[in-house]
Amino acid sequence: MIELASSGAARFVPIDTEKNLVKTGGNPEAVFLQGMMGRAVANSSDVQIFLGYVEGTPYFAVDVTGKDTPLKDLGEFVDLRQVGPLLFAREGSILAYARGMTYWHRRHRYCGVCGATTKVTRGGHVRMCTNENCKTETFPRTDPAVIMLVHHGDKCLLGRGKHFPRGMHSTLAGFVEPGESFEDAVAREVYEEVKVKVKDVIYRSSQPWPFPASVMIGFHAEAESMDFSVNESELESARWMSREELRTENLPKDGSFFMPRRDSIARRLIEEWLGHEAGPSING
Repeated sequence: MIELASSGAARFVPIDTEKNLVKTGGNPEAVFLQGMMGRAVANSSDVQIFLGYVEGTPYFAVDVTGKDTPLKDLGEFVDLRQVGPLLFAREGSILAYARGMTYWHRRHRYCGVCGATTKVTRGGHVRMCTNENCKTETFPRTDPAVIMLVHHGDKCLLGRGKHFPRGMHSTLAGFVEPGESFEDAVAREVYEEVKVKVKDVIYRSSQPWPFPASVMIGFHAEAESMDFSVNESELESARWMSREELRTENLPKDGSFFMPRRDSIARRLIEEWLGHEAGPSING
């Protein structure tokens, strides 16, 4: 792996505090390092993570958080969620993958069993405890979350999280608990958030969401009634919206109501229910 990273063919994806290096201005472009600069930046990093090959080219993620690197002239470190929809699908996927992996590494420097330091093995996809009496291996985790569009007749139920931007409404969502099926998680989360019982929980699609380390499993679910009660510890508010109200031309122009970004699985679930062609996913 060291020889591969030292080759002239290698490309490096720098990450600084969960942000990706992107050339801004006009259409944003992902910045991949190569050659002498790429190797120099990679050597300054505490860890190099092999991401795999893209058309024969090896890609590595390198965490440059807190490092003095000559990268300011190449672009700007930005939150991928701000520019992801504007990048080519392949570029966005590579950047998201690199971000998720470096996030995991930064939070697993010590063994969760004995507390000793861990070391990087297997190209950055495993961290092993350095305590000879332990040697516990830790692998990158993915936390499954369900996200669901609840509907009843010609209306769907959208909610507002307390952290949402002003006016944004989205589908309901929540993490899967141990020992729980995805369908059970959908029913539980909906009832916890809005006291609505659902039936006919149908899988629609999924989307990797490395912010920080999740995969979103998307469903449609039919509400047994339109009566609901918002759990204010979970949501700020919720409202039933008809298909007609959600048509683009009928949405308010003052920002008092808007749907999630078009690259999100939440928006895809809504658009599918509306009968529109789904927007692009984060990985194309």
